Amino acid sequence: MQILIWTVVLVAVCYSISLSLLYFRQRDFIFPIPQTTRTSPEAAGFAQAEEHRLTTADGETIIVWHVPAKLSRPVIIYFHGNGDFLAAQVGRFQKLTADGNGLIAVSYRGYAGSSGLPSEQGLLQDAAAAYAFAKARYDAGQIVPWDFSLGTGVATALAAENAIQKLVLEAPYSSMVDVAAFHFSYVPVRWLLRDQFRSDLRVVRIGAPLLIMHGDRDRTIPVRFGERLFDLALEPKQFVRFPEGGHDDLASYGAIETGLKFIRSGGG
Repeated sequence: MQILIWTVVLVAVCYSISLSLLYFRQRDFIFPIPQTTRTSPEAAGFAQAEEHRLTTADGETIIVWHVPAKLSRPVIIYFHGNGDFLAAQVGRFQKLTADGNGLIAVSYRGYAGSSGLPSEQGLLQDAAAAYAFAKARYDAGQIVPWDFSLGTGVATALAAENAIQKLVLEAPYSSMVDVAAFHFSYVPVRWLLRDQFRSDLRVVRIGAPLLIMHGDRDRTIPVRFGERLFDLALEPKQFVRFPEGGHDDLASYGAIETGLKFIRSGGG
């Protein structure tokens, strides 16, 4: 009996230590910043982009890359994934702007030359600064947030509060709580998670046409979370499923072409 008691105590202590580590290091999991140093557009091979430094409402300085839209073409506000940085996305940016679309690509606080440390509230302030930058140059009817993974939660929050033309969500989640509960099923994440990114509560306030793209083989954000978000969203909306697609490879299955076709289409 004493051995059993000590075993239970040991398990309880180990579990408590694990919970403590997850709680205090949770932002290391959500925001695994791959690069903190600045890379200019020219050095990254994207000389057509202008680099700007924006000041957020709480005083941080974030970097955005801006490619001006031609004539009345849309401007895409791009919010990247948690393990991305702007210089690594140049190939994608070139495809997005090839037919005259504008681009405003955001380097979140703490990422690749931007000051501060990332958090949900912080990233939403970064998004607000990027939207203000866009609105100073374009009509709201030209603005199209296009976002990947972590960035879809940022874009959904932005679109729920501001006028946009359309919204493109690539590998989105219903909430960060759902994703964390999937990966850490033994942890009461709904009580512990500080950055919950509740897209499920925000998407119901978006009236702009919506495109969701997701891969059936996504093991990072399972497709059911994208489906849940889609079910909650208002019309007009489209869901494009890539049967062979995982999480980071949707571009290989036509995601960029699908998104651009959606943007060019007259309706939702």
